[in-house]
Amino acid sequence: MSEKSAPVTGEERGEGKFPKGLVLRLFAYLIAGHLFAGFLYLLFAMGAK
Repeated sequence: MSEKSAPVTGEERGEGKFPKGLVLRLFAYLIAGHLFAGFLYLLFAMGAK
């Protein structure tokens, strides 16, 4: 019974790699953040003219 109560470490999940969902979410937030920053840049650049 003590084998089942052992905590799961990063090595047992895949040698310390990030979960796939976290990587996809981080990538999506990076893309969305850059798109938003580009939109703000264009907004201010066009407003300055």
